[in-house]
Amino acid sequence: MNKTQILAHLCCAPDALYVVGQLQAEFEVIGLFYNPNIHPEEEYQLRLAEARKVARHLGFRLIEDIYDPETWFRLTEKFKSEPEKGRRCNICFAWRLDRTARKALEAGIPFFTTIMSISPWKDSRTLNRIGRMTARKYGLKFLEADFKKKDGFNRSVRLSREFGLYRQNYCGCLYSRRPTSP
Repeated sequence: MNKTQILAHLCCAPDALYVVGQLQAEFEVIGLFYNPNIHPEEEYQLRLAEARKVARHLGFRLIEDIYDPETWFRLTEKFKSEPEKGRRCNICFAWRLDRTARKALEAGIPFFTTIMSISPWKDSRTLNRIGRMTARKYGLKFLEADFKKKDGFNRSVRLSREFGLYRQNYCGCLYSRRPTSP
């Protein structure tokens, strides 16, 4: 039986390990690593390397898009003082979901989604609203989800520890980076 393809925006490997595993029950998942918000570049490269490990482990194709932090900084500069879940995050979500939808359209993939809703620091209602609007814009279908439900976040934490994945302590955005404790 052929499964319907879905392009899943991946923000990090620990979340992808759990969510992509769940999505694979229903879809042929293709991952998209597009995260110009991640800073510094060394952090970006580390997260990309971990996403590659998960893609190999779960057996899905991973599309590695460009790293374009200059555009991200230009888009979010006015909102750098906003708290987490503020307008800066909405701009960042919209930018990455728009890119995901365009990639899905180019590849002839009818569905797209993001795994970001697994994070307790991400508002799934906002993500889903932006996803729906973006889907309408491109004539695609957006898989709405709140992957943190049914203990999803805690399951992702356990799985990533078992798999030995690097778990970051901030979303990737320079403005949200918290100092690490000694």
